[in-house]
Amino acid sequence: MFLDTSINIAMQPFKMMVGDMVNEEQKTTAYSIQSFLCNAGSLVGYLFPFIFTYLGVQNVAPEGVIPNSVIYSFYVGAAILILCVIYTTANVKEYSPEQLEAWTPQPTIGEEMNAHAPKDKQRVLPVFLTIGLVQFFCWAAFMYMWTYTNGSLAAQCWGTTDVHSEGYQAAGNWVGVVFAIQAIGSVVWAACIPFISKALKSDKLTYALSLVLGGVGFISAMFITDQYVIWGSFFLVGCAWAAMLAFPFIFFTNALQGNPKMGTYLGLFNCTICLPQIVAAVCGGVILQALGGEQVMMLVVAGVLLLAGAVSVVFIKK
Repeated sequence: MFLDTSINIAMQPFKMMVGDMVNEEQKTTAYSIQSFLCNAGSLVGYLFPFIFTYLGVQNVAPEGVIPNSVIYSFYVGAAILILCVIYTTANVKEYSPEQLEAWTPQPTIGEEMNAHAPKDKQRVLPVFLTIGLVQFFCWAAFMYMWTYTNGSLAAQCWGTTDVHSEGYQAAGNWVGVVFAIQAIGSVVWAACIPFISKALKSDKLTYALSLVLGGVGFISAMFITDQYVIWGSFFLVGCAWAAMLAFPFIFFTNALQGNPKMGTYLGLFNCTICLPQIVAAVCGGVILQALGGEQVMMLVVAGVLLLAGAVSVVFIKK
């Protein structure tokens, strides 16, 4: 709980700073770079336990005890997080309010609240709600990925549903690998997003395309029984993840257009990430039972949710 809360609190100002530091034409590139770096970090994080195991660190432990390979991975991750936050805080120089006002004329402080009230309702709220609809489908889908990938791989690739079996544990280790493949897909797609958006002449079309690719990746897992072929599915899932870390913030910060309450709005915008996961978690067990208890079907549900998200992109107000 503390880990998730602290990371969310740390990340929101970073997203806000990207919106403050670049103009509208640069935001697709800027948020794609941020998505690229987030996923590059994820890739390294997923590989740490395997690296430590390769170096001879203990990868098994008695029941109820965490292996040293995992413990050391958390220590290194914590050190990287602290050092990167300190580096960014020390080196990024924010524009002063005077500079921002010169580039994006704002009303005087006394007029500020009244001047922005109608603008908020007319421009920000529709964007908030329409992006929130897409976010709902996307984050619910990934909640099911994080919850049911282990059981899905065990049943599909190792032919077991026994959580105490050797095959199930092997599938658990393989989850780290496929998530690393997803991160690679995200890194590659994030690097391509600015060029694809330019070629298609539409951020919305690129966003929808990314979600469709992710949906196809999830659904294809139902037909794959080879532990290596499944890499292709999760590579496609990575395309959707890269887009989810970039486009919602591009559209939303463009709608704010220098609004002095950007930090507040981005904090509220975080609800479009958290609430879908809560709903998905509450409903997951019921859906699983309705689908016969096969966990791979939950990945199919995740794929359908991403396809619904892709269709919902058309409603986003820009």
